[in-house]
Amino acid sequence: MDRSRILVAVVLFFLGVMMAVQIRSARDIQPNSPVARVQELTARLKEVRQERDNLKDEVEDLRKKLDQISAGTKTADQALRDQLEKARVEAGLLPVTGPGVEIILNDNPKEIQPGEDPNLYILHEEDLLKVVNELRAGGAEAISINGERLLATSEIRCAGNTILVNTRKIAPPVVILATGDPDTLQSGLEIRGGIFQQLKFWGLVAEVRKKDNITVPAYTGTLIFNYSRPVK
Repeated sequence: MDRSRILVAVVLFFLGVMMAVQIRSARDIQPNSPVARVQELTARLKEVRQERDNLKDEVEDLRKKLDQISAGTKTADQALRDQLEKARVEAGLLPVTGPGVEIILNDNPKEIQPGEDPNLYILHEEDLLKVVNELRAGGAEAISINGERLLATSEIRCAGNTILVNTRKIAPPVVILATGDPDTLQSGLEIRGGIFQQLKFWGLVAEVRKKDNITVPAYTGTLIFNYSRPVK
């Protein structure tokens, strides 16, 4: 009887040990995350850290500007004024002055004889376009035609017997002002086989004068954008 109790006790002991080992092993084993999930979380953590650093830099920049304004300095205000003035100059909304050239264009002064085509001896819009293109190729920074400042949206076109520049009618003599390197602008117009040689072939007046200081007027028309919006 004692042996039987001892045997049962031993069996129960071993069973208890085995169950305890299994329970402990099951508790220690954690479900492993898939490799793809780990990589995804790592990449996301990297992105979040980058966003944090970017926001930190932005906050520091805003704090510096705020400190400048709070201190009553003109640095921030003057910087905005300078940027606005630069944008207005580039847009052609302010008059500019500097070295450049003055160009005089006119029809052929001769009297047209019977049977001759008068269109061969008058100034056309394509002549103005060629002169303007040559000036731009030579680095002209600002151009006006008979007081009309040329913008990116300006047009030079024929309307019957007249030429339209910025929808305004102009007639010869035509005076073109352009700021830039006077030597480069003049040489581009007077180059052999260039636009001036073509105009003079038909007896048209084509003169260019270098100027140390000329003033190109500002654009005075309206600017309307119905379909274009700034890209945010």
